[in-house]
Amino acid sequence: MKNIHFVLLFVLPLFFSCSTEKKKLLKEDLSMPNVLFIAVDDLNNWITPIDGYSNAKTPNFDRLASMGVTFTNAHVQAPLCGPSRASIMTGLRPSTTGIYGMTPDNKIRRKENPSTKDITFLPEYFKNNGYHTMGIGKLFHIHSPDNVFDESGGRVKGFGPYPKKRFIWDGFGKGVRGKHGRTSTDWGAFPENDTLMPDHQSVNWVVDRLNRKYEKPFFLGLGFLRVHVPLYVPQKWFDMHPLEGIKTPPYLSDDLKDIPSVGKQINDLPMMPSTEWAKESGEWKKIIQAYLACMSFVDSELGRVLDALEKSNYADNTIIVLWSDHGYRLGEKGTFAKHALWETATKAPLMFAGPNLPRGKKIAAPVEMLSIYPTLLELTGLPVYAKNEGTSLVAMMQNDKGLETTHAITTFGMNNHAIKKDGYRYIQYEDGTEEFYDHRTDPNEWKNEALNPEFKSKINELKELLPKVNSIWDSESNYTFQPYFKNQKIRTNGKGAKHLKVIGADR
Repeated sequence: MKNIHFVLLFVLPLFFSCSTEKKKLLKEDLSMPNVLFIAVDDLNNWITPIDGYSNAKTPNFDRLASMGVTFTNAHVQAPLCGPSRASIMTGLRPSTTGIYGMTPDNKIRRKENPSTKDITFLPEYFKNNGYHTMGIGKLFHIHSPDNVFDESGGRVKGFGPYPKKRFIWDGFGKGVRGKHGRTSTDWGAFPENDTLMPDHQSVNWVVDRLNRKYEKPFFLGLGFLRVHVPLYVPQKWFDMHPLEGIKTPPYLSDDLKDIPSVGKQINDLPMMPSTEWAKESGEWKKIIQAYLACMSFVDSELGRVLDALEKSNYADNTIIVLWSDHGYRLGEKGTFAKHALWETATKAPLMFAGPNLPRGKKIAAPVEMLSIYPTLLELTGLPVYAKNEGTSLVAMMQNDKGLETTHAITTFGMNNHAIKKDGYRYIQYEDGTEEFYDHRTDPNEWKNEALNPEFKSKINELKELLPKVNSIWDSESNYTFQPYFKNQKIRTNGKGAKHLKVIGADR
């Protein structure tokens, strides 16, 4: 009995000491900011905090903008869903990874690719540093690789719901079956109500998570499917945008006459509606109406998320980042698509809000979506991840540091790059041909000034910013939607290529 008393006298203080220490650590963990990570598919800059184009109605994007910082000139690292999202989630450029096309989520990180074989994905970095991670919807190209999230809500397959028969567009257009692929492009009022939309169901899942209690700080990802085609949302969202109030974007029918051959090949999208067809058929304003309707629908769902956060215990200690994977052309440059190195395809919304950030601030300097990863680490106080190729935007948001030197690089396929800096856009294609635009006098990029001697020194300056490494196509990354990219992979890798190789930039 004396021995038992002795053991208790020795063990109990140690037990209470450990419990106190555990509570102390728990308290410290919970003081770290949470992260609400919101991706919106195919969202261009027409939202009201940025362009407010064609009478867009997005009050909740305005609401988020008033809570933090809006980058009005943010650019993606690839104007295509898969490689853009892979870049954001790995913190690496497409030219580094060779991920230029669509790559299965579980194939982004594998031993055959030296740049990604041991990469830590953005949500994983938070998980490894004590965060409870959760995600639903389209975050990577499909949803996420296995085991990235502690809790996964998954993703509804495709971009439905779909009616039994398409309303207008057949998905092939003038494209050739087996050569060009089929798209989900179509537009019209469907289904009957918001509750039938996968995005609404995803928000229900997020709202439920925001109402729970956690013993750790959390990372919560939400990936919206809209405004990706098909442009289907309930009728009430169309009613908000009467056709008589719709404005079509500037368009020049012979705009591509001074575009290099590679640029024209990339832009050859016969499966998509052309602007000429949209004009002749009377569908142009209807397509824009449908896009604006989808935008307003997503805005409403964003409002539900912001309401839930505001009512939760986490309102004052949560960092919000909202981004899109690329822009979207709505008739500019002859078509309705992303798929280009021009401004309307590469530029997309980027917004941050949270503790220690200014409210209602807008920054017009060009920045990269690649910066999301290091920016979130700095905002949450986590250690720098040395493999990140992007630069944190915290100093820019807080103190305007770096505004004069910042630039953005977009890559589409191997060795095709665009540089945005100082109000100029420079494009260099794989064969060395070029485009150059002065946005101060030509915001629509109608006049290619690449051969104008007046801009020779500026072009040479921007050339120095091109990636110095251009990896060949990763063997698991493909884009068979269009012949140019399929052929480029064969030309640069060889039909039997299995491993990633690295070559110097063609300067």
